[in-house]
Amino acid sequence: MRATGWLLTAAILTTPVTTALSAQAQSRPDQKAFLGLYKELVETNTTISSGSCTQAAAQIGARLKTAGYADADITYFSVPEHPKDGGLVAVLKGSDASIKPMLLLAHLDVVEAKREDWVRDPFKLIEEGGYYYARGTVDDKAQAAIWSDAMIRFKTSGYKPKRTIKLALTCGEETTFAWNGAQYLAKSKPDLIAAEFALNEGGGGRLDDNGKRQLLAIQVGEKAAQNYTFLATNPGGHSSQPIPENAIYELADAVKAVQGYEFPVKFTDTTKAFFAASAKAMPGEMGEAITRLLANPEDKAADAIVSRDKAMHSTLRTTCVATLLSAGHAENALPQRATANINCRIFPGRRWMPRSPS
Repeated sequence: MRATGWLLTAAILTTPVTTALSAQAQSRPDQKAFLGLYKELVETNTTISSGSCTQAAAQIGARLKTAGYADADITYFSVPEHPKDGGLVAVLKGSDASIKPMLLLAHLDVVEAKREDWVRDPFKLIEEGGYYYARGTVDDKAQAAIWSDAMIRFKTSGYKPKRTIKLALTCGEETTFAWNGAQYLAKSKPDLIAAEFALNEGGGGRLDDNGKRQLLAIQVGEKAAQNYTFLATNPGGHSSQPIPENAIYELADAVKAVQGYEFPVKFTDTTKAFFAASAKAMPGEMGEAITRLLANPEDKAADAIVSRDKAMHSTLRTTCVATLLSAGHAENALPQRATANINCRIFPGRRWMPRSPS
C-alpha cells in the first residue's frame, strides 16, 4: 500500500515507563546484530534518482540466507523497466496450513535528499545525543530493519510458528507515479503475499516531555493524497522592460493564498475516539483544549492550542501545502511559465478531483 497520508485512529493508554531505548543501549550481541543490519540499510541509497532498492533487498536477502533461509524461501522481484526498484518476499513456513499467513510489509525507498540541504551526510547513520540521524532512519527503514531482524531471530532461534509469516520489502512508496512494488505484488503475484492480515507502517505513539509513554495509536484509515499543479503563463519579454503582468508574481499570489487558507476541523467516529483518549492521556492545557474542540469543532481558541502540535493539526483537517516550484528560463528574460506543486492530504469523506499522471 502506498503510504501517502496518515490518520491517527485509536489510542491505547499505557502505563508510563522510564526505560529509554537510546542509541547507546546497543550493547548485547543481538542488539549489535540489529544495529549492523539497520546501519547497512540506512546507508544504502534507495532514492529514485540515484539509489537502488534492488541492492538493499539483496543485502537483506543475504542476511536471511546466512540465518538459514533456503533459496526457495526468498523471492526477489523487479521488472525490466525498473531494475533498481526491486524488492523481496521471504517466507517462514508455519506448522498449521489451515491458518492463513500474516504479512510483514515495509518499503525500502526513501525521499530524495540533497547533501547541501543536510547538516549531516543523509546517507550515513550518525548518533548524537541518543538519536539517530540520516535519511530513512524512521520512514520506513526502521520498520524494514525490525521486520527483517525478527525474521532472522525466528529462524536462528528455531522458532516454529503455527501461522506462516511472510515478509515483503517493496519499493516505489515515496514517489508519486513511480513504479510501486507493493502494487505490483498485489496485481502480479497475489499468491506470493496472500495473507489474512498485514502489519504495515502507520499509527504511532506519543511521549511526554520526560520521555514517558502517553499513548499508542493504531491506523485503520488514511487520508487521500492528491497533488495539484498551479500554472501561470505569460508572453514574456526582456527583463530591461518589465511589465506588471508577471507569471512568477501571479503564481506567488496563488501560493500565498494556499498558505493563508486553513481547512475547517472535521471529525469521524474514529478520530473522535482517538482525540477523546488523547485528552485523557494528555492532562493540562492540551487535554482541556482537545475536550473543548470535541464539544465544539468551531472553537478557534481550542483549535489554536491543539494545532500547535503538527500531528494533531493534520489529523483534524484536510491540509494543502506547496512542495515544489519552477519558474522562468533565463536571468534576463521575463518568465513565460511558472508552476507550483500543491500537495493535499484530504480528510475522509471530502470531495476531491484526481489529477491524471500525464
